[in-house]
Amino acid sequence: MSTYIDTMHPERHAPYDDIPRDVRDFLNYLGAILNRSPRTVNAYYIDLRLFFKFLLRERGAVPADSAFDDIDIRGIDTATIASVTQADIYEYLYFLKNERENEPAARARKLTSIKSFYRFMTVKSNRLSEDPAKDISIPSLKKALPKYLSLEESIDLLKNIQSDFYERDYCILTLFLNCGMRLSELVAIDLKDFQEDTIRIVGKGNKERLVYLNAACLDALKHYRTARAALGNLQEPQALFVSRRTGKRLSARRVQQIVERCLQAAGLSGKGYSPHKLRHTAATLMYRHGNVDMLELKEILGHAHVSTTEIYTHINTDKLRKAAKSTPLSKISYIEPERPEATSEEAAEDQGQND
Repeated sequence: MSTYIDTMHPERHAPYDDIPRDVRDFLNYLGAILNRSPRTVNAYYIDLRLFFKFLLRERGAVPADSAFDDIDIRGIDTATIASVTQADIYEYLYFLKNERENEPAARARKLTSIKSFYRFMTVKSNRLSEDPAKDISIPSLKKALPKYLSLEESIDLLKNIQSDFYERDYCILTLFLNCGMRLSELVAIDLKDFQEDTIRIVGKGNKERLVYLNAACLDALKHYRTARAALGNLQEPQALFVSRRTGKRLSARRVQQIVERCLQAAGLSGKGYSPHKLRHTAATLMYRHGNVDMLELKEILGHAHVSTTEIYTHINTDKLRKAAKSTPLSKISYIEPERPEATSEEAAEDQGQND
């Protein structure tokens, strides 16, 4: 089974030799025409590969007990793709929920892959006349509030780093907590991306943005670069974050492990924190303590739409608390009810109950 993305060289991929030609053409369209990132294209590749393997199993083209890794979908032609019905897609979504136990967000993403593929087949390449996925709605998803470290937890994390390459790992955490960059953005940084107090970041959809560095980031980078220069012969000298042992660029998984180890050392493990939660932390601290507005935060985080950034408006508890106190009724204390004096008849009745 081919693997689309090369984690050490994200711009490269293996040949699409285990999928139908139509799917291969669609992935090439995503990468070459729509300029989607390799990781995005890889997600479509995995989703569509699973869908067509399910289709062959569901239609009895392979034994019912076949492992998905063993199902060969290379022979699926355009006619088979055209034969897919709305019912097939609903059956697949049911399978994802009950057999694969996919959460709603994962099912929605996989449905999006199918819808995008059939739109390509019908609208962009005119290979099909009917789109079975067109009228299937993607369910609205509940927006969860982002999980983030408090200011105190962030400081504890930086104060409790245990590492055999302290300067590098301190710099990684400092950039995460101050700049709000994604994990994939951090591992892709090259030395040439720096200019004075900025880093050029390549985000989702290969969109570039400048991230400004504060004093803490510049100081951490200064110490790390000094330690990095002492490593000697580097296998990938252009990469900012490298392995002390191999001299190669750190992979995303390795950075995840570094963050996990540092969280554990700070007593913050088991709370659901991750590199992506550090990104949320940076955004939250900027919004709550730095008076950064939504449009500014959108540019810093590299969001395509401000609606994505607006989730951070729900976590500024200080502003919500101040708003609740701002109403003129907020200072009115509990008012005791006026109790009329009991009539002689009511008093006699009460007396009878007491007796």
